[in-house]
Amino acid sequence: MRIIITGVTGMIGEGVLLECLKDERVTEVLAVSRKSSGHTHPKLTEYLVADFLDLNENDPFLQDYDACFFCAGVSSVGMKEMDYYRNTYETTLAFARAISPKEKCSFMYVSGVGTDSSEAGSLNWARVKGKTENELIAMPFKAAFGYRIGAVVPADGQKFVLSYYRRLKWIIPIFKKLFPKSFSTAREIASSMMYFAQHGNAHPIIHIKDIRKVATLT
Repeated sequence: MRIIITGVTGMIGEGVLLECLKDERVTEVLAVSRKSSGHTHPKLTEYLVADFLDLNENDPFLQDYDACFFCAGVSSVGMKEMDYYRNTYETTLAFARAISPKEKCSFMYVSGVGTDSSEAGSLNWARVKGKTENELIAMPFKAAFGYRIGAVVPADGQKFVLSYYRRLKWIIPIFKKLFPKSFSTAREIASSMMYFAQHGNAHPIIHIKDIRKVATLT
């Protein structure tokens, strides 16, 4: 598989990147981000883009890939609603159009637990992510999925890990035992993305239980 990954300077994207580089199913990775990930690998090429909204439809650097793992994202904390809308909905849809949706390519969008598919709930971030999921799913990709991840255990060798994960690293195994349905690992996320990109799924919304179930098959 030839895969595009965004958000590689964030915790989720970097974890997915490292796991994809180790996986024999992946022959090539194009990492698209505002700055370099700092990683080097024979499979890895980087495409630096200052703003995804500046990408043209059918960008020539983004064609002929088998899947896009869209892991880029921002927190809504302290952000104005319109800014969050721009950085979440508009940016993601602009990137999807730049890929040029086609039957060969699958699109995995990392949304998160609590995303609101009805777009009618009280939480702005959940409505915006729900709208983003819905419109991606309606695009003519081979398949598009909303990845509703929860807590994530980073991959070995990650540099871009949230500070509180580093401080609480010692307690993660305990939380995993107490709340196993809330956790997945970077390896499980990446492996399940590859599986669904190849084999599809009956439903476009992927939950933690789906991630963990499929990851055990690969």
